Amino acid sequence: MTLNEEINICANQLANEGKKPSVALIKAKLSQRAPLTVIITALKNWQHQPEFIAPISDEEFVSSNKASVSNHSELIKELIESDSIKKIIEQSLKQELTSLREELSEIKLVITELSEQLNGRK
Repeated sequence: MTLNEEINICANQLANEGKKPSVALIKAKLSQRAPLTVIITALKNWQHQPEFIAPISDEEFVSSNKASVSNHSELIKELIESDSIKKIIEQSLKQELTSLREELSEIKLVITELSEQLNGRK
């Protein structure tokens, strides 16, 4: 567990007890020494999360991430297979292709004009 996590846990525990987390109360609850600047910075960024009162175990972290990845994978598959996303991609590609064709036409015109100018000088 990182020092910031421990500070956040202590602050949440204090808030859950109805106490306002302060640098002194946090410092007294910490299991390790911490510079006051670290505690102050952590408290400035702290937001009360009543359920975050203990460190998350590696197993809990891995299982929650697996579920999240699985949900995201399902969502991505659905998006790829849906007709609406295909239409959006097709429309975007058509716009890009039209833009590239216009640029190519302009480049051809410039090349033709330059070629004519060079041929006129000879």
